[in-house]
Amino acid sequence: MILDDLPQIFSGVPMPLVLIGQNEHVLMMNLAAEDIFSARMVGQPYFALIRQPEVLEAVEKALRTQEKQITRYFATAGSRETTYRVTAAPVKITSGFAALLSFEDVSHVEEASLMRRDFVANVSHELRTPLTALIGFIETLRGPARNDAAARERFLGIMEKESRRMTRLVKDLLSLSRVESEERMRPAERIDLLACIASSVQALRVVAESNEVTLQVKGPTAPLFVQGDSDQLQQVFTNLIENAIKYGGRGKTVTITTQHNNPDPVLRAPSARVVVCDQGPGIDSIHIPRLTERFYRVDGHRSREMGGTGLGLAIVKHIVSRHRGRLKISSKIGEGTEFTVILPEK
Repeated sequence: MILDDLPQIFSGVPMPLVLIGQNEHVLMMNLAAEDIFSARMVGQPYFALIRQPEVLEAVEKALRTQEKQITRYFATAGSRETTYRVTAAPVKITSGFAALLSFEDVSHVEEASLMRRDFVANVSHELRTPLTALIGFIETLRGPARNDAAARERFLGIMEKESRRMTRLVKDLLSLSRVESEERMRPAERIDLLACIASSVQALRVVAESNEVTLQVKGPTAPLFVQGDSDQLQQVFTNLIENAIKYGGRGKTVTITTQHNNPDPVLRAPSARVVVCDQGPGIDSIHIPRLTERFYRVDGHRSREMGGTGLGLAIVKHIVSRHRGRLKISSKIGEGTEFTVILPEK
């Protein structure tokens, strides 16, 4: 390979490349590499360019043994950290051997792996507590409380509650998995959005009455058609209205308002807007960006006591995304919380 030809080859490669000679100086680097290091260091010692010990060691071994080395390089741009998979490959040039460093951005792989680990840890935590309680009560009922009728009834009631909690969690996990698998497939059915909302309101009447909550539906009475999946959209509104009932406070009012936007400024198309508003204590603005994360809870203990799994809003977000819509959340302390779903009509 002729060294003089390399600049043209390097410039055509989008992956960051750095060529280091046996004299430990940088022989060449392309523009993508200059962006990573914010400098052009051709002719300078490579250890002045790369300061991370693992990468320095990989370069040294590649030059010394003429064997390929693989390691990681971490770069920070603003608040974002990027992880690169670095390959230090020995290459033969006219003056002998050199080490060619290539930097592959694997941040998305690292983030996905971290999400999987967090997800498994969260699911394990959510299941461990009720399972531990069930095992403890079973052991007690077989032992000290074997003939204690009052204790048996109390423990069986708690066991039923914990079993239902695990059932809800498994159901939501399956629902989330199904929604995620279908997220890239936009629904083609033409449905009446008002009918979905009416079904959700009807299904939650008993819950609302038990919490002394009034449900008010406002907006047009004529059918409001959108392109969507009726079961999934009913799941969205059932989740949002049920949350408003539970967290809005006893004796309050939950308002569901529908309206037609033509066109929505963000979707740039005719759209339908549904706003679910409660009169609860509100949510601190610090929590709002994270509300749709899996298992994120503003008040974990209260949420579990009310039967929440921490997955409801994550499911809502994915369903709205599948429908090419938007989910907006706004809240003020002492003034309640407002969830807005905007869906394109076509």
